[in-house]
Amino acid sequence: MLAVIQQTEYGYTARYERRLKHSAQKVWSYLTENEKLAKWFSELSVEDLRAGGIIKFDMQDGTFEEMSILELKMHSVLEYTWGEDRVRFELYPEADGCRLVMIEKINKLTDHTPRDLAGWHVCLDVIEALLEGQTIENRQDYWKTWYEKYAAAIGNLTHQ
Repeated sequence: MLAVIQQTEYGYTARYERRLKHSAQKVWSYLTENEKLAKWFSELSVEDLRAGGIIKFDMQDGTFEEMSILELKMHSVLEYTWGEDRVRFELYPEADGCRLVMIEKINKLTDHTPRDLAGWHVCLDVIEALLEGQTIENRQDYWKTWYEKYAAAIGNLTHQ
């Protein structure tokens, strides 16, 4: 399901939601343990898991961007900077697993926004597949499908 994209007082939000058949603790490990994080977002690594800590983004050119952890509640909330934006993961335990909510707070829409939104969509689907012991074979083709949908959604939003 496409993220819900809304204009806010301070820009935009994209809200993704997934119901997962796994505990919040298990899903949390995919968000915060580098060995598992690398399986769905190889450029990210957690350097210091605490509020005020650092997550690094490998720019693939020998440089790293440091992103500050803004909020951390173990097995529940992880929010960090993402360039000029913010990314927030929330986990809610449920009887048969947990609900994963990811919110990207976007300062301004750019030509790159649909690429990021499709990327996050694919990342969340990859986490779900990994938890289920499956894989998404061709992530690039899969991403292209979602990119077209997010480009259309952003186009509709900016032409209102």
